[in-house]
Amino acid sequence: MTAFAIQSLTDGASRLIVDGDMSIYNALEVKEQLINAVRNTNTLELDLSHVGEMDTAGFQLLVLAKRECERLEKTLKITAHSDPVRELIDFYNMGAFFGDPVVILAQNKE
Repeated sequence: MTAFAIQSLTDGASRLIVDGDMSIYNALEVKEQLINAVRNTNTLELDLSHVGEMDTAGFQLLVLAKRECERLEKTLKITAHSDPVRELIDFYNMGAFFGDPVVILAQNKE
């Protein structure tokens, strides 16, 4: 199951935290959350650091959110990337399309 949390930021932007998978199995739910978040703020920061799995459907939803922001003259920023998100962005060579620096989180090694 995927959970979503929206936070209001001090600069008037909003942050949407996605915790779980972004895949074909929950694409409708993720789409609704992304589109609602895009429509309710001028700047949306996506925190994808907790995305455990992302397939092509999840990736297509990121592209949809980015294009919807452009259409509405709003801003979408991906502020944190999990490994699966980063791997798909790299696989499709779409880093420039999103235009965000890729944040690589430190991992605890035991």
